[in-house]
Amino acid sequence: MSNSEQGIGTPASRRIDGRIRELGGWRGETLARMRALILEADPEMIEEWKWEVPVWSHHGIVCTGETYAKVVKLTFARGAGIPDPAHLFNSSLGGKTRRAIDIHEGEKVDADAFRALVRAAVAENGASV
Repeated sequence: MSNSEQGIGTPASRRIDGRIRELGGWRGETLARMRALILEADPEMIEEWKWEVPVWSHHGIVCTGETYAKVVKLTFARGAGIPDPAHLFNSSLGGKTRRAIDIHEGEKVDADAFRALVRAAVAENGASV
């Protein structure tokens, strides 16, 4: 059984499901869409629940999914070290380690570019193991 199969129905995955339902509206839809893209990008991704937010990991944290009143924020733990040719990162740009993508209501993220970013983040984690 792969990690992605193990992740379905786990307590963390159920908490993420609950968070998406709780949010509803555009924030819930956005978080659900980005979650689906993360899991598509890496079938071995593990879903976790830490710091009261969804966390996706593979050989370390790939990203977190935070939600605020006006933004869904995907923070990549080691984002400063991964290529972003599509310039998806638009937040936390001054840090030496993390980078984030803030998604506001009505904004769409290029699915192919995002999946590539997730794969690059996983590769970056693997490089340090």
